Amino acid sequence: MAVVNNVIFSKIGIIGGGISGLAAAKQLSQYNPMVFEATDSIGGVWKHCSFRTTKLQTPRCDYEFSDYPWPVRDNSTFPSYAEILDYLNSYAKHFDLFKFINFNSRVIEIRYLATGHLPTTADKLSTHHVLSGKPVWEVAVQNNGSSIQWYRFEFIVVCMGKYGDVPIIPKYGKNKGPEVFKGKVMHSQEYSKLNAQESSQLLKGKKVVVVGYKKSGIDLAVECAEANQGEEGKACTMVVRTSHWTVPHYSIWGLPFYLFYSTRFSQFLHERPNQGTLRTILCLLLSPARKAASKMIESYLLWKLPLVKYGLKPDHPFEEDYASCQMAILPDKFFPEADKGKINFKKASNWWFWEGGVEFEDNTKLEADVVLLATGYDGKKKLTAVLPEPFRSFLEFPSGIMPLYRGTIHPFIPSMAFMGYVESVSNLHTSEIRCKWLVRLIDGKFKLPSMDKMLEQITTEMEIMKKTTRFYKRTCISTFSINHTDEICQEMGWSSWRKKSWLAEAFTPYKSQDYKLGKQERQTSGHHPSHLVIEEKKAVVLNLPSHSMHRQVHMILYIFLVKCALDKHQD
Repeated sequence: MAVVNNVIFSKIGIIGGGISGLAAAKQLSQYNPMVFEATDSIGGVWKHCSFRTTKLQTPRCDYEFSDYPWPVRDNSTFPSYAEILDYLNSYAKHFDLFKFINFNSRVIEIRYLATGHLPTTADKLSTHHVLSGKPVWEVAVQNNGSSIQWYRFEFIVVCMGKYGDVPIIPKYGKNKGPEVFKGKVMHSQEYSKLNAQESSQLLKGKKVVVVGYKKSGIDLAVECAEANQGEEGKACTMVVRTSHWTVPHYSIWGLPFYLFYSTRFSQFLHERPNQGTLRTILCLLLSPARKAASKMIESYLLWKLPLVKYGLKPDHPFEEDYASCQMAILPDKFFPEADKGKINFKKASNWWFWEGGVEFEDNTKLEADVVLLATGYDGKKKLTAVLPEPFRSFLEFPSGIMPLYRGTIHPFIPSMAFMGYVESVSNLHTSEIRCKWLVRLIDGKFKLPSMDKMLEQITTEMEIMKKTTRFYKRTCISTFSINHTDEICQEMGWSSWRKKSWLAEAFTPYKSQDYKLGKQERQTSGHHPSHLVIEEKKAVVLNLPSHSMHRQVHMILYIFLVKCALDKHQD
């Protein structure tokens, strides 16, 4: 780090101290990065957008760093936001990351310093996006809300995330907004800043309307119901525009949920980038099995939960919610509180305020004292607020998806990486593996492909998302997450097959622990030559029972194993 004319020079800057920022700081620690966190603590949304009842949405062991497992690896319960913050703080202390973090340091502006023409599709960027020895970006940081310090960096990693900071507020017609309402209107972000006593005081004995039916809205409804127990307690009403599938736990008809979507075998049924003609045909032929898996989960949820009773059965398949990372874990008390009359539901596409509450398009009115908006956040607006032109205009393709190669590099924005904008079922795992990929890119261990190749990869992933779910703009890779990580490993020169046996490769989920450093030597260990595997698996299949349904299952398994063997041989 150097200081010239009150401008601080450093190689790498990281914006944000959430899970992606911590992962980036850990992997880039050899460069002594400067991390700018706008608040006084790490944790991102876990610190600043969580409620008293907020819990993790994935099993504990699916949400851990590869080199820092949970002290107690118990998947029977979902850890609370407080447990996750403890884990993140412990991780940062263990790897001495706090020395890199500048708290109460908000990035308010970024300037592009490099001269010459901007990258275009004509540029073959095989050597682009690595440290050049000269500063490329100038960053203005506001400290403690007052003084401004300028920094210059060769490379910036943006870890501001898609959630928090900039709430989405619905737009209303004239005289139909919050200004006409005599009660209290609050976005979930503002609510998350209340302590337990303040939130209870806000909700107790009040007629509350919660707008939204995703995870935040569901948690808010439960907290409202808990604050209104007893005969004098008021009911909370959820305004639901689009119903989404919710899951009470990670077990479907007695089977582990991961068997349906989180193994190589299950993801073999889904389309993935760079799969070739043969696999495209196989995906088409196996589409009935993919639809059957979704139907099986839907049948369980309709049996387990009173979705039909409350008019909450979604109009779309379960697979579409999973493919867009919108599957929420349902709090245990949610439907029991609805059965007690403490949570009501109102389906409506459009609504607005009147002085006594909210009004709907069917001309019905709902009285309210408090309206809580669980309407989400505008992650791209955070980026456009600090990025200069023309780069801010590059953030979206016509599809509405942010174009990022490997979920990290924007082909048109030089010397900058983005973490946390392409989602998966476990964002911590995805952020960490991408940061491992990024540090090896910066180290010069491999080179980026040409811009044309990067755009082709990005476009292919976008097309798969669009074909898989109507909610594709959320940018989620959950149905081809293993393939996504495979390709990252291959570019790093790692073996993409990390398990000890073919059976484990096929039927056990991939987790962060599978990607510990030092496993490169496992490129061949535990795997047989592809031609031997084909013969072995064929022999096994031929000895299986010959019932019709069994034959279909075994044929799918055989095709999967043969294709995996061919893929492995090509590696």
